Parts: sequence; C-alpha cells; structure tokens
Amino acid sequence: MGLFSIFSKEKKEDLDRGLDKTRQNVFSRISKAIIGKSRVDDEVLDNLEEILVSSDVGVETTLKIIDRIQKRALKDKYLGTAELNTILKEEITELLAGNELKQGEDFSVPQGIKPYVIMVVGVNGVGKTTTIGKLAYHYKKAGYSVMLGAADTFRAAAIDQLGIWADRTGVPVVRQKMGSDPASVAYDTVAEAVKQQTDVVIIDTAGRLHNKVNLMNELSKVKRVMQKLIPDAPHEVLLILDASTGQNAFEQARQFTTATDVNALALTKLDGTAKGGVVIGISDQFRVPVKYIGIGEKMEDLQLFDRREFVDSLF
Repeated sequence: MGLFSIFSKEKKEDLDRGLDKTRQNVFSRISKAIIGKSRVDDEVLDNLEEILVSSDVGVETTLKIIDRIQKRALKDKYLGTAELNTILKEEITELLAGNELKQGEDFSVPQGIKPYVIMVVGVNGVGKTTTIGKLAYHYKKAGYSVMLGAADTFRAAAIDQLGIWADRTGVPVVRQKMGSDPASVAYDTVAEAVKQQTDVVIIDTAGRLHNKVNLMNELSKVKRVMQKLIPDAPHEVLLILDASTGQNAFEQARQFTTATDVNALALTKLDGTAKGGVVIGISDQFRVPVKYIGIGEKMEDLQLFDRREFVDSLF
C-alpha cells in the first residue's frame, strides 16, 4: 500500500508539471478577472466565458459550464468570487463524468480476450508512433506480451520509427516494405500474434487525412481483414490527438469519429501547451472516453486519464 501511495503521488506530481502551462494561462487570467469583485455577476461570467473559449475548451462546452455556474448562483442566491475556483472545479469534473477510471485500474486488458487488438489512428505529427511505443512499454511493464504492426506503409519514416520504438521496448514488430498494402500488414500481425499467443497487438495506421471517403475505406479494409482472424477485432480504436493544436484537434476528432468507430482517445503534448482545456471540450462534445494523456517525452509520461486528478491539477 505504501509503494502504491508513493507511485500515485509521483504520477500526480508529473501531471501537475505537465499541466503547468495551461494552469498558468487559464487560472491566472481568471484570478485577474475577479480582482475587486465580491460576487459572481454578469461581468465575471462574460470574462470567464472569454477565458475558457480562448483556452480551447470550445464554445459549446464553455456555454455548458457558464450555464451550470449561473444555475448555482440562482440556487445559492449569493455566489462569491472566492468560491468560483471550487465551483468551476466541481462543475467541470461533473461535466467529464463517464471518463472515470475504476479504483486501482491500470494498463490492463479484459479477461478472455487474447490477443487484445488496438488499432491506432490519427494524422501525421500528433505523436502517434511515440504513443504506440509508450503503450507497448506500459503493457509490457504490466506483464503482458506485446506485438506491433507497422501498417502505416505510406511513409518509410513511419515504419522505421515504429521499429526504433519496438527495439527500445523490447517487443517484436511486423512490417513490410514501404508501399505495401496496410491491410496485409495488419493481417500478418494479427496472424503472428495468434500463433505466438501474444496478449496485446497494437496496429499503427496511415496518418494521411486526404479525404473522408478514402480514409473510411482504408480503415474499414484494415478492420475487415483482421476480423477474418478475430471476428470482434479491433477491440479498441484509439484516436491520437495533439492537444497543442487546439481547435484543429476538434476537427480531427470530428473527421475520425465520422470515418471509423473510435472508442478511445489519447491527447498528447499537454506538457508543451497552454491549451490543455481542449481535453475538457473534446471529452464533452464527442462523448468518447479520453483514455490517455501524454505529459512528456519519457516512456512513463503516458498516463491513464482520470477526470478528478486532471481537474485537480488544473486548479
């Protein structure tokens, strides 16, 4: 129990550091907006709305938060500015309900599924391959055998980069030459994983967002060939988004959730941006659980998303 507590404390400190730029950007501005104010009035709410929108929380989500605070003000009759941070914290945490991790949950796979197949999607440059490497590290650390599939065959660099991460984490990777059929690589990877009785398979896919039709066809084909071997594969379609791109991340989420059955999100590069509010907006608007957040370069710097810990670190 003692070791777990120490580890949890370390993870929390890492999260606090990772969200430092967002915290300074958003909440120092909120403090300035309420200087000299004794209660939350229309002017305070207008300022708060502007701060949240400009911090990439998104217009729809911001309006929900403002509406919740207004209702609290009406209910409580008097709402002092000293209470604003506490109320914001409570309302944002409640807004993110549905992304809660079970107590003690960590990098694990459901019982009775072997191999557990994860298909990773996202545009180039968002940290897709790096996130796959970090996932492989965490699953292996949790005691699982892992295999990677280099199905982004449009770029030689993507195949090579995945190979580097496979070497770093000590896991096998299935690859073919550049220009090969991505679905063929995915099929070979799953077939080899079944043969080797591997626990977790992580498939990289092309990051080109050329147009919605081609993207949908490409990803659908990859899924279909895997289902010849495992009917319910992939078990997880993980969309990687770069938090530092702000509103572009919203648009990418919109495109990919339309194109394929995304059921988990990972937001990367939170440590290098003041736009961490994008996590709140994307989680709220797309109703797809944010499963992971990236808060640094090290392999350990991929954390499971916990809405309470996340909001606590923001404040």
